[in-house]
Amino acid sequence: MNTPVPPRRRFLIQAALATVALPIAMRLIPEAGAAGLTRLPLDNPQAKALGYVEDASTTKHPSYKSGSMCSGCQFFTAATGTCSLFAGFSVSPKGWCSAWAKKAA
Repeated sequence: MNTPVPPRRRFLIQAALATVALPIAMRLIPEAGAAGLTRLPLDNPQAKALGYVEDASTTKHPSYKSGSMCSGCQFFTAATGTCSLFAGFSVSPKGWCSAWAKKAA
């Protein structure tokens, strides 16, 4: 014999499921969003202003120091391949720009 679930009990079950699912969804959403980002175009005004290059070894910028790349910069997030200076774009881990700052150890 199937008895219908009372509305209050149904609400409590749904609320418990949402409470469990919400933290999981919040962890997955930023990663999924970053995967769809486009590579920072070299003609982007901010990229040009900061002298961004996709390969640090090719830059002739006077403030470039050997070995400094996006992967070692405090603004770069390796998990998403993004830089906080270039919102909405992904950058090359081997790239470089004049705002480069050594990542804290």
